[in-house]
Amino acid sequence: MRSTSITVTTTPTLIVPADDTFRTVYLHVVGNGTVYLGNGSVSSTNGMATQKNVTPIAITIPQKQTLYAVVASATEDIRVLTPDVD
Repeated sequence: MRSTSITVTTTPTLIVPADDTFRTVYLHVVGNGTVYLGNGSVSSTNGMATQKNVTPIAITIPQKQTLYAVVASATEDIRVLTPDVD
């Protein structure tokens, strides 16, 4: 497994790059803000909202797909745990 810490801003931030295989990733928002998940055009109005102060969430990412995150204001830290398949 590979663990990374990413600061998410008001501009869509790549948090899971594309890969040649399906994989399950685990996400944990460290602070109290809401992080919105989606594709490269994700925003706070169209993204899937994460809940504050909860256990990590698991998301299956299809092969050759990416995952982006964004916040409505300021910044928020997110931890991403991915399989190390390379």
